[in-house]
Amino acid sequence: MASSCFSKVDEYGFERPDDFDYETYEDFMSQYLIVLAKRAKKWAELIGEGKSLKRSLTVKRYVRKGIPGEHRGLVWLTVSGAEALREEWGSDFYQKLLNGPINQDIVDTVKTDLPRTFPDNIFFNAAENHQQQLCNILVAYAHDNHQVGYCQGLNYIAGLLLLVTKNEDTAFWLLKVLVERILPNYYTRTMDGVITDIGVLEELVRLKIPEVHRHVSTIGLPWAVITTKWFICLFAEVLPIETVLRVWDCLFYEGSKIIFRVCLTLIKRNQEYLLQCGDFSSLAECFKEITRDSLVIQCHDFMQSIFKVPGSLPRNMIVKLRTRLAQQRQSQMRNNWKECSP
Repeated sequence: MASSCFSKVDEYGFERPDDFDYETYEDFMSQYLIVLAKRAKKWAELIGEGKSLKRSLTVKRYVRKGIPGEHRGLVWLTVSGAEALREEWGSDFYQKLLNGPINQDIVDTVKTDLPRTFPDNIFFNAAENHQQQLCNILVAYAHDNHQVGYCQGLNYIAGLLLLVTKNEDTAFWLLKVLVERILPNYYTRTMDGVITDIGVLEELVRLKIPEVHRHVSTIGLPWAVITTKWFICLFAEVLPIETVLRVWDCLFYEGSKIIFRVCLTLIKRNQEYLLQCGDFSSLAECFKEITRDSLVIQCHDFMQSIFKVPGSLPRNMIVKLRTRLAQQRQSQMRNNWKECSP
């Protein structure tokens, strides 16, 4: 590997893979650092002058251009509604959950998953404190929301929230607003929300990128095989970390529509590559490759493209698709039940 001014470990503690393209990354960062400096100055002026961080066209524009790392926790809390939720429930609510009666079965289940959470992150594989903090967040949330409890996938979401905010309480409230308001029914035992949204994505691909939809259908690769991790992990462990955080900036402000924009952009920008794959295994591998090429490393350009490449994506269109697909699933379940009934 050629010498590089960048460490083997990034600022969030993730170890870079052996085949990491340092040359491409250095070229990108030489320009992106200038962007970051400009954005940091603008955010400092906005926050430092005591201006409102309430939802507005200005704040939305700032969010789309990226939130500096030192302000992410505060901005995510404010624009997502998590701060208002904390005020409603009480600032000591999280600590009360930890101090209350604890179900040991939940603790044991969470602890089983902890070693599998970001094993390539030095803070989680070497620091006992981070694992305990993550355990606290997941156990507290499972006791708060009995319907969800602890669901696999939450460990990645809560873990990254903790790495970014460096605060258990903040990570807990952001997790709560994500699961209960931004992504309802994603993290349930039946994952109804995820299944529905994978169907919505398939329909959006059919409408906007028909050649890829026909190709995937002909080969017979299920969209769930391709995209379940994209939805469950919100691109954590899928896209480069800084790109993930830029996606989450917009997710906390604009909601789940952002997930579809990212998915459609990945697919549309790589449609020629995808159409060249002639069998099940090569197509499945291609869908993995498009999440780690040089295009997604350029997070600033990538985030600009997600608002252009997919074209118009009105919220009511997604709502209608979700409603239709959910009704179809319920109808199919009723028919299956009737067929199985004596």
